[in-house]
Amino acid sequence: MKIAITGKGGVGKTTFAGVLSKVLAEDGYGVLAVDADPDANLPMALGIPEEKLSSITPLSEIKDIIAKRTEAVPGVFGQMFKLNPKVDDIPEKYCIEHDGIKLLVMGTVKAGGSGCICPEHAFLRALMQHLLLTPQEALIMDMEAGIEHLGRATADCVDAFIVVAEPGQRSIQTLKTIKKLALDIGIQKIFVVGNKIRTNEEKSFIINACENISILGFLPYDAALIEADRQGKTPFNKGECYTDEVRAIKDKILNLINN
Repeated sequence: MKIAITGKGGVGKTTFAGVLSKVLAEDGYGVLAVDADPDANLPMALGIPEEKLSSITPLSEIKDIIAKRTEAVPGVFGQMFKLNPKVDDIPEKYCIEHDGIKLLVMGTVKAGGSGCICPEHAFLRALMQHLLLTPQEALIMDMEAGIEHLGRATADCVDAFIVVAEPGQRSIQTLKTIKKLALDIGIQKIFVVGNKIRTNEEKSFIINACENISILGFLPYDAALIEADRQGKTPFNKGECYTDEVRAIKDKILNLINN
């Protein structure tokens, strides 16, 4: 089971990705969580302690390895590079593990003008395609906000594509654009999770806006999640209503993918 999670910036996709990873691990799944968002916050959503964070090596920082295996020069625009580099040894070397969840961080360009990161994304795409999972394993990929990753087709090797949407026009517009681009690269199983829901009117707004896109469920606006963020804690143990809803969504995901 390989799942990519995306949406407009600020809709809560990383929180959802983190809690979904936790509830799958709770059910006995072996979980590999991939933080493919340059603004990497998934480690905090997973509750990884600070002393472990320093041991994370983002893939974007192993430029020598990526350059050698993609046959590309880091940061150079317009060059040819290998689309199917060797990646089978990467998870074991660069994952860290916490509470039964393995984490792999993509990382980001750290300075303006650093150049093209297409080889890094080719590397990540090859990694996603290489991973072979048993029925009791799951890959949860927290994508970058917006639509750029779909232009690079980074997520075209997943079983399900989940767009987190909040009750607002900008979020819905991003959702519709993501749907179109996802279909363009052959992703058929596209689902929506409504987030930050406070009223039935907000729920109805998302239902009406989604048209023929399947909705997996709705997550409540929960002040406990804001407090967890202030404390740098995982929302898994802080927002009981939120986590219970994620558990229900997880059951729907398993049914949809397995049927």
